[in-house]
Amino acid sequence: MARPRVPTFSRTPRNPRGGRRGNSNALPPVGVVDVVERDADGDLFVRPSKGKDDGPTYRLAPDRGEAAAGAPGMGDRLLVRFERLEGGETEARLIKRLGQSAHRLLGVVRKGRGETRVEPVDRKSRDRLVLTGPDAAALRDGDLVLAEVGAARERYGPKQGKLLEVVGREDEPRAASLIAIHTHGLPTGFTAAAEAEAEAAEPPTLAGRTDLRHLPLITIDPSDARDHDDAVYAHPDDDPKNKAGWVVWVAIADVAAYVRAGSALDREAREKANSVYFPDRVEPMLPERLSNGLCSLREGENRACIAVRMVFDAEGRKLSHRFVRGLMRSAAKLSYEQAQAAIDGLPDDVTGPLLEPVLRPLWAAYGVLKIGRDKRSPLEIESPERRIVIGADGRVASITARKFLDANKLIEEMMIQANTAAAETLEQRRTPLIYRVHEAPSQEKLKNLTDFLSTLDVRWSMGEAPRTERFNRLLEQMRDTPHAEIVNEVVLRTQMQAIYSPDNVGHFGLHLDRYAHFTSPIRRYADLIVHRGLIRALGLGDDGLTDTEMATLTEIAEHITLAERRAMAAERDATDRYVAAFMEGREGAEFTGRITGVTRFGLFIRLAETGADGLVPVSTLGGEYFVHDDRAHALVGERSGRRWRLGAEVQVRLREATPITGGLLFEMLSEPEPPDPKAPRARLGVRRRGRR
Repeated sequence: MARPRVPTFSRTPRNPRGGRRGNSNALPPVGVVDVVERDADGDLFVRPSKGKDDGPTYRLAPDRGEAAAGAPGMGDRLLVRFERLEGGETEARLIKRLGQSAHRLLGVVRKGRGETRVEPVDRKSRDRLVLTGPDAAALRDGDLVLAEVGAARERYGPKQGKLLEVVGREDEPRAASLIAIHTHGLPTGFTAAAEAEAEAAEPPTLAGRTDLRHLPLITIDPSDARDHDDAVYAHPDDDPKNKAGWVVWVAIADVAAYVRAGSALDREAREKANSVYFPDRVEPMLPERLSNGLCSLREGENRACIAVRMVFDAEGRKLSHRFVRGLMRSAAKLSYEQAQAAIDGLPDDVTGPLLEPVLRPLWAAYGVLKIGRDKRSPLEIESPERRIVIGADGRVASITARKFLDANKLIEEMMIQANTAAAETLEQRRTPLIYRVHEAPSQEKLKNLTDFLSTLDVRWSMGEAPRTERFNRLLEQMRDTPHAEIVNEVVLRTQMQAIYSPDNVGHFGLHLDRYAHFTSPIRRYADLIVHRGLIRALGLGDDGLTDTEMATLTEIAEHITLAERRAMAAERDATDRYVAAFMEGREGAEFTGRITGVTRFGLFIRLAETGADGLVPVSTLGGEYFVHDDRAHALVGERSGRRWRLGAEVQVRLREATPITGGLLFEMLSEPEPPDPKAPRARLGVRRRGRR
C-alpha cells in the first residue's frame, strides 16, 4: 500500500503580482501583522510587522466579530493567530484590530521651506512625514496622498515618507468620502468579471414564478433613496373566521436569481457585505446594472421577487404566512413624505388615485400591526437623525433633521414582520440560517446607566432583569423633562451591538425570539443568504443555499458583522468631515448645545442646530483643575466643587473647524453647575497634577 504524500515546505507559493505566499515555518502561534494587499477576489493578505518588505504574505480569515475592533482594511495593523491548512499553506485568523498600520499614512500635502510634508487626516495620529524621492516635487499643496512611513533622520525630527498613491484633493467636494474609504479600507468598484456577469443579466420571465402583477404593490422609501428593494400591499381578510383581520403582502427583490453562489458577483458581494452610504455617493454591494436596474423595484416594470403573504387578526397576531417566488410590477414609487401627506389629506397627482384602493388599506393594516407591536413593547428609543443635503456644487448646502413619520413606522413594522416570518420558516424547515441577534445589556452597562440616573435622582434597580418594558417606562417618564434627549442617548449606549450569527439568542431590542434579515438583499449580503435559504427550504429553484455555504455560515456571519461595523465607522467619519466643512467659516459664532460626553481631557458637545459634535478641552474650562468623576459622569472643580455634568445644556463658541480631520473645537461660554451637596469633596493634592 502506497504511503500518502506528505506536503513539503521547500517552496513558498508565489502570487500573481510577484510576492510570495507564506507557510508556517518559523512563525509564532500569534503575531502582529499589517494588511498589505487585496487580490482580485477581495481577499486580504498580511505580512508580519517586523518582517521584510518583500517577505511572504498570508491570507487573512476573520475571527469572532465581538473580539475585533472593527473590520480590517488595507494598511491596518492586526493581531492574528497563524494556522496551517491542509496542503501546507498558512492563513492568519483575526484576533483583534490594533489600528492603522505604522507603515502607511493617509494625509494632506503641505509645501514650505523647501520641504514636502504630509499631515495625517486621522486626528489620533501624531506622525508628520517629510516626503522624499523624485515624486515629491511634483505634488501640490492640498493633495491627498497615501504614503509609506519610514524612519526619522534625526532623533526628534519628522519621519521620512515615500509616496505610494495620490488619492485626490482636500478641497474636492468628495474628499470626505474618499478619506473614509481609504482610511477604513473599503473595497470599491467591481472586477471586469463581476461587471460582465451583471451586464449579461436578463429581465425576468414568469417561468417558475407566481404572477403577482395584479397586486398593486408600491414602494415607499426616503426621498433620496438610491435603490428600491421592498414593496407592500394590504387588503382585508375575506375569511369569515378572521373578522377585522388583514392580509399584508411584502415583496422583496429576488437578488438570488442574479447573484449565484460562487460567481464573481457573489464573491465581491460577500467581500463588501453591504452597501456603504455617504452624503455624496454610495459604494454599492452590487453593480449598478443590478442595484439600480434589474433588482430595483421600478414603477411599471416587471421585476423578479420573493414575496410573503401574512395574515393578521384584529389584535395584530400573525395567524399564518407563506412565501412565493413571483413576478411583480410596482404600481407607484412614493416617498415617506408623499404617502404621509396623502393620508393627512394632501394627496397629489400620484397619490390621489392610490388613496382609497392602496394607501388607506395599508394604514388600516398598520393600525392592527401597531396593536401587536405595542403589546410586544420593543425598545422605543428616539434617536434624532440628521440629513446632510449636498448642493449642485457638491458641497454641503444644509443639515436638517430627518422626520420619522407614521409612513416610516408602517414600512418598518411590515419589514420586521417579514423578517420574522423568514426566520420562522427556515427554523420550521430545519434549514440553517444567519440570524440577526441582539443580546440583553451587560451588567457593566446597566451599572453605568444606574450611576448616571442617580445623578438625576432617578432610581433604577439593578436587581430587576432588564426588559424592554422597563426601558420604555423610563423613556416615557423622562419624555417631557429637560433630560429627555440625554436619557435617550444613555439608554442607547446601554444596549449591546447587534450582530449576525447562525446561533440564535433572540433580539432584545425588538423583543423577538427569532429574527433574520430578509428585506434588503440589494444592500446586505445577510439578506441574500436568507433568500437562498428560503429557496432551498421551500423548493423554489436550483439557486438556493449550497452545502458549502451551510457549512461556513459561522465564518460568513463573522465577516459580514465586521464589514457592517467597518461601513458604519466609514459613514460616521465621512459625516463628521462634511459637518466640519459646513461649519468652516463660522468660527466665532455662538451655539446652544448639550454635553454628550465627559472625559478626563474635556467635554463633548452636540449642537442643537446641526447635531454637530465637538470638544471643549479641559484646559480651557477655567482657573482650577477639574477632576473626572466617572460615577457622576461629570468634571468636578477640585477647589470649588462646581461641575460640568453629562446632559447639561450649554452655550459654546466655535473656535476651530477642520474639515480634513472632521474635528470641531469649542470654547465654553456657560458657567458650571453648583456643587452637588451629596457628593464628597475632592481632596486637594491627591491627583497627579498635569498641565492646566
